[in-house]
Amino acid sequence: KIILAAAVIDDVLGLLILAVVSGMAQGSLDFVQIGITAALAIGFTILVAVMGARSMRKIVPQMGARLRLSESQFSFSLILLFALALLAVYAGVAAIVGAFLAGMALSESVEERVKDLTHGVTELLLPFFLAGIGLHVDLHAFSNPPVLLLALLLSVAAVFSKLIGCGLGAMSLGKQDALRIGVGMVPRGEVGMVVAQLGLALHVVSPNTYAVVVFMAVTTTLIAPPMLKIAFRGAGTGEQEIAEIS
Repeated sequence: KIILAAAVIDDVLGLLILAVVSGMAQGSLDFVQIGITAALAIGFTILVAVMGARSMRKIVPQMGARLRLSESQFSFSLILLFALALLAVYAGVAAIVGAFLAGMALSESVEERVKDLTHGVTELLLPFFLAGIGLHVDLHAFSNPPVLLLALLLSVAAVFSKLIGCGLGAMSLGKQDALRIGVGMVPRGEVGMVVAQLGLALHVVSPNTYAVVVFMAVTTTLIAPPMLKIAFRGAGTGEQEIAEIS
């Protein structure tokens, strides 16, 4: 639970970097505008995170009964997803923030059937997202020794910064749990790649830098599962299942 909660905060903070990337595209950083955008993003996030789940527990059953659809909860979930994504854009942050918060708000109120259907949509769309990321990577960048060295050093820094930083933050729980939390926070996933892809599209991130970021994200994602298996070795059944899923 600590890993998931920290990952949520980590992703939201990462999404705030989108405002910085967008500001850089204008040639200079307007710190006042970035501050306003950050305040709106944080306020929007807190409002939906705090009140969203509570409200959805009351709204979802009613909507499920009123909508004359075979998959009424799933349809309502999609409507809410696009609505919050649009509100997020008007709040000055990326649409992915609103979509992310829609999932948080609905997580405790929808039936397992909705989660299964959502998983199917994810399985359909995720390859397109990953293909889009990969198509923009220039593999020739790694033929340049300084770029390859930077990619390797950044990957090592990404692993140890999360492992040590998050582990030290959880040291009060004991060394074993601190290690598990540190390892669980190692992966740098789609949010970092979304920011990098936007920067590349806005021409504020060079192709070489983009390739380095994608290399780091993929490396930390691949190295996490074997590290989690080692960290959760000898743990209870529930914790082992979490490690295997990760």
